[in-house]
Amino acid sequence: MTPLRKLGPSDLEVFPLALGGNVFGWTADEAHSFAVLDAYTAAGGNFIDTADSYSAWVDGNEGGESETLIGKWLKKRGNRADVVLATKVSQHPRYPGLSGDNIKAAADASLRRLGTDCIDLYYTHFDKPEVPVEEIIGALDELVRAGKVRHIAASNISPERLRESLEFSDREGLARYVALQPHYNLVSRDTYEGPLHDVASHAGLAAVPYYALASGFLTGKYRPGASVDSARAAGAGKHLDTERGIRVLAALDEVAEAHGAPVATVALAWLAAQPTVAAPIASARTAEQLPALLGVADLVLTEEELAKLTKASV
Repeated sequence: MTPLRKLGPSDLEVFPLALGGNVFGWTADEAHSFAVLDAYTAAGGNFIDTADSYSAWVDGNEGGESETLIGKWLKKRGNRADVVLATKVSQHPRYPGLSGDNIKAAADASLRRLGTDCIDLYYTHFDKPEVPVEEIIGALDELVRAGKVRHIAASNISPERLRESLEFSDREGLARYVALQPHYNLVSRDTYEGPLHDVASHAGLAAVPYYALASGFLTGKYRPGASVDSARAAGAGKHLDTERGIRVLAALDEVAEAHGAPVATVALAWLAAQPTVAAPIASARTAEQLPALLGVADLVLTEEELAKLTKASV
């Protein structure tokens, strides 16, 4: 059994890979979504990440499709108690923003779609600086006190607003963020390292990075001259035009060969070894894509290998 990791100061214990639900209802239909969820949990995975807005960007969707599919799966499998369920608020077309009333209404809508009475980890998806932290934390605290949310977290927030939020929670004795979901990977380090990391580290927050594989670039399938059939190909392929992208691929190839491991596993293992990181997030459209992601639970890189990857990614 893979040891679970404690999520910051919370009582949540999670598998070292969070399964991203952004593809459910987008590039993965119900059958493929269920197969991915089944394979992930069969391997010991227990940490599922989604958002109320997934996948509103798809023609014909209205947002909430991912939550709805996960809810159907949880009901069919009867395994809600075995899963740490994370979702987010602020981006759903019908529930935009972080006003207190909207946070509470959006949470109720997410609970209905997920078919559960409690969200384990509830993130503010994108901070809204025009809303006072007092209003945001106050609404989140109400949800915790009502038993609708176990713990709260933040994503896409400035160091200043994160610090202000934590200080308000501490001062008033209200629910406090336990985790942070930053954009962070081998080709995007300054999106977390620095002041944001420092605030999170000082506060004891767990980091759960998204874009852990840089939209697929860090799987190694994007190479000069190669054509990749993916909805995210344009975003991932841009890293081939940078010196850092080429350096990182070369270092990943070398370390992956030494371990006989997929490139994606090595990229996730580097991320999982970084200070504050509890579990990187990665998604899979099919169950066949999962083994390379799940391998992060077993791959331990040497200090020399970590240093090689860190140097290449500067």
